Amino acid sequence: METLKDVNCGNTVKVVKLHGEGAVRRRIMDMGITKGTEIYVRKVAPLGDPVEVTVRGYELSLRKEDAQMIEVQ
Repeated sequence: METLKDVNCGNTVKVVKLHGEGAVRRRIMDMGITKGTEIYVRKVAPLGDPVEVTVRGYELSLRKEDAQMIEVQ
């Protein structure tokens, strides 16, 4: 299982499944990250936190913990 946290800079992936529960999962979905959405990984900070991505035409920064809940292919 590959998560968004594991994707290298410059790659585009597709969301397979969202893990997590309750408010955290709802917040990720409210940001436009849903099953089937394509995500382009723009930058990864030197220590891996945060990850900057482009999703649905806008730029978004995600914490490592949140990126780990997003299963991609």
